[in-house]
Amino acid sequence: MRRVLGSVRARATLAASVVVAVALAAAGAAVLLSLWTNLSEQAGTEAERAAQKVATDIASGQSYGDLSLDSDDQPVQVVDGTGRLVAVTEDLERISGTGVDRVTPQAPGAVSGGDDDDDGDGGSDDDPHEAGELGEASFSDGSATIDGDTADYRFAAVPVEVDGKGTLTVHAGAPLTAEQEAVSTALTVMLIGFPLLLAVVALVTWLVTRRALRPVEDIRGEMAAITASEDLTRRVPVPDTHDEVARLARTTNETLAALEQSVERQRRFVADASHELRSPIASLRTQLEVGAAHPELLDVGGAVEDTVRLQRLAADLLLLARLDAGERPADARFDLVALVRTEAGQRTGDRVAVSVAADTADSLEVSGSRGQLARVLGNLLDNAQRHTRSSVSVSVRRVGEWVLLEVADDGEGVPAGERERVFERFVRLDEARARDDGGAGLGLAIARDVAVRHGGALTVREAAAGGALFELRLPWPERPAGGR
Repeated sequence: MRRVLGSVRARATLAASVVVAVALAAAGAAVLLSLWTNLSEQAGTEAERAAQKVATDIASGQSYGDLSLDSDDQPVQVVDGTGRLVAVTEDLERISGTGVDRVTPQAPGAVSGGDDDDDGDGGSDDDPHEAGELGEASFSDGSATIDGDTADYRFAAVPVEVDGKGTLTVHAGAPLTAEQEAVSTALTVMLIGFPLLLAVVALVTWLVTRRALRPVEDIRGEMAAITASEDLTRRVPVPDTHDEVARLARTTNETLAALEQSVERQRRFVADASHELRSPIASLRTQLEVGAAHPELLDVGGAVEDTVRLQRLAADLLLLARLDAGERPADARFDLVALVRTEAGQRTGDRVAVSVAADTADSLEVSGSRGQLARVLGNLLDNAQRHTRSSVSVSVRRVGEWVLLEVADDGEGVPAGERERVFERFVRLDEARARDDGGAGLGLAIARDVAVRHGGALTVREAAAGGALFELRLPWPERPAGGR
């Protein structure tokens, strides 16, 4: 049960049902209120017309006994200014809501000037009265019992001014039975129809949500199968739509493709690293075994060379592992020009002397790891020394918001089709592999990774002398306030 209620489909269905139920309840209440108000106003209008008719008869001089008050469903009361009931509908047994609960006319004597027929017994006045004025009607709700039938009424009270009798008030009621029946019928229809409508909404929402989420379930199932099989060549199905689910499927497949490439690179890396490590280790072991059996044949220089090569390779692999793990460079500032001059000055054993050129005598500061950028410069210089004929140059300059470090040689250069491939790990061009002092193919890969980690880039193009020109681009840091 918890699993069902915890699904997106169940939550969507429940939410839609609740929203529709609230909307239906509000709409139903508004409809019932509007219906009752309109019907009550109609009943009030009917009661007002009845009261005005009686008031008009009174104003025209009719006596109380001659008033037409014998209506089967409209109770009428005529009350004088002192609150005395002077005329009433026949067979009226009980009334409430008019302010006068009496249903029997009272004896005369409360009206000044006297009226021989004010007792409501059917007598007539000998002298006609002049017409009076009708006042504005007021309304109230109440109930009345006529000839044993009790019902709710809407009462209208119309005052009328009559000469010689003062102000009389006519109370007339219109039954609310039809209004109550109409509201009751509407309420019954709502109580029956609204649950059915709500059930239809819930069912439609459930079916539509299931159909909409079916591709998501397919994606989930395929991802579970991929996880179980560890087969990263598989892809999730992409629905033939243009909605968020289709975009999710495409993004998932892109992620799987990137993950597959990453795993494949890792496998190649491990295989290449094992191959590169095997050669110096095997050579060193052979030399040590020969030296152990025949000390006079021990090649100490070769063993040292293999050991150094092995040490460098282990250092390169360790640095790549740290870079792959997301290690962030230090956020320190240092002078790149001074770093270049220091590194170039220490390369006294290089085959070709390194020349350094800077477009300013001032410092060019960059932010990052001095050690890692020194490693980048060393790798670029090692690569240039392996391929150059007669010259290796390093230049440092600022261009806009960037600091450029360029290492150029006059060798054969890098073919245009290989200028991205040279930055892949363990990649060495045929010429490099033919050299005895060729590296393991990690130097340029490390250099580019470090450049990217520092927010820069490393590219290669043709140098002016025809060789290769490697350009390291690093962001120019914002100087603090007060800086030069």
